[in-house]
Amino acid sequence: MKKIGFGEAIIILILMLLILGTGVIGFGLSPQLPVLFVIALLIAWAKIHKATWKDIHDGITEGITTAIIPIFIFLLIGTLIAVWIKAGIIPALMVFGFNSLSVDFFVPSAFIVCSLVGLSIGSGFTTISTVGIAILGMGTTMGLNPALVAGAILSGAIFGDKMSPLSDSTNLASAIAGSELFAHIKNMMWTTIPAFLVSLLGFFMLGHASKTPDMTRVEQTIKILEQNFTINWWASLPIILMFVCAWCKIPAIPTLFLNIFVSTGMIFINAPHFTVQKLATLVESGFVAQTKNADVNALLTRGGISNMMGTVSLIIMTLALGGLLMKFGIVASAMDPLAKKLNTPGKLITVTICSGIAINLFVGEQYLSVILPGRAFKGAFERLKLAPLSLSRVLEDGGSVINYLIPWGVAGSFAASTLGVSVLAFLPFTFFSLLCPVFSILSGVTGIGLKWQKKVQQ
Repeated sequence: MKKIGFGEAIIILILMLLILGTGVIGFGLSPQLPVLFVIALLIAWAKIHKATWKDIHDGITEGITTAIIPIFIFLLIGTLIAVWIKAGIIPALMVFGFNSLSVDFFVPSAFIVCSLVGLSIGSGFTTISTVGIAILGMGTTMGLNPALVAGAILSGAIFGDKMSPLSDSTNLASAIAGSELFAHIKNMMWTTIPAFLVSLLGFFMLGHASKTPDMTRVEQTIKILEQNFTINWWASLPIILMFVCAWCKIPAIPTLFLNIFVSTGMIFINAPHFTVQKLATLVESGFVAQTKNADVNALLTRGGISNMMGTVSLIIMTLALGGLLMKFGIVASAMDPLAKKLNTPGKLITVTICSGIAINLFVGEQYLSVILPGRAFKGAFERLKLAPLSLSRVLEDGGSVINYLIPWGVAGSFAASTLGVSVLAFLPFTFFSLLCPVFSILSGVTGIGLKWQKKVQQ
């Protein structure tokens, strides 16, 4: 295919966004159908431009290949959720939380707890799917707005993921820009700390303004959990194991497998009559709560491989779409001309942030929202004498943190599926993700916190 022009690339991307936005927001559809429709239109456009079927197949294959490992991790997380509930780990976290977290300031407490957990283990997904589920269950039981609680959970998980040296996205942004990892984390504080503090203030105000929690409901829930699950200190072992694996830098897949095996062992110890056949059903279909309380059943009926397949299917389709956009040079044609016309730090950082957000909207993939703007604008940062640290910070502020706010994004669809709260519901309350781009642009305009290239001594 002949390289397409800037105007045609922009028209294609705008039409894509209109179709996706109209389908998901306007008609309230699940993202799968609009994404599939856009893929069909894009393939038709490619054939009109004389693309071969091999090019189309290669684009789809290359797009999906980038996320084979994350997709497998999602399936393991589905298994982990099911066995953690059956083993009493998540119910134990809920009981402990009810007895220790401040009721009056539950929402900001949830934000802080998820921030600390995310910072320790370096995985937003793991934080959301373990501690996050327990905290959401507690908040819902107290009568709090599930979208607000989910926003606090996500904000904390994203903060921890962003600032942890164990995080994949943090290491990726540092590597793409060519900056040193711990210097990159330190430099991110210029925008991350203000975003954290303003988010905390927002959660204090909204959490305190919420109606008084129904403590009768809380007491009933604790009693039901203690009657139906084994609540003891043994439940902390898989959690401790997860932290130990993180600090030992054991990769996600062996960490999840090890945790699943340990949790499964706890199930057989707590329930000697539990069979291998029941374990297979648990792993495949998830945990089904059968208490006498419908609310508790709704909170704890989740997990399992089959329940993750909706998210996996969306991820596969989104990545296929991203692969086609990359294969036919549509994204590059839209970004490259912009990079050559940016002559001030404020303009450059603003456009880089907007590009990361746009990649999230069009492609829906967290890593590509860091990689593509990083490659496109690296030369522009060098031309303006800005240090790689300035680029790596901007890539995180406009890239990885935004993916959680996209209904068809990998992170957004995962969070919605795991917590049972739609992206459009928790989006207004995910303050940290909303504020990071704002403070990053302010830094670019004012020059506060910008790092410049060091002058070479003659």
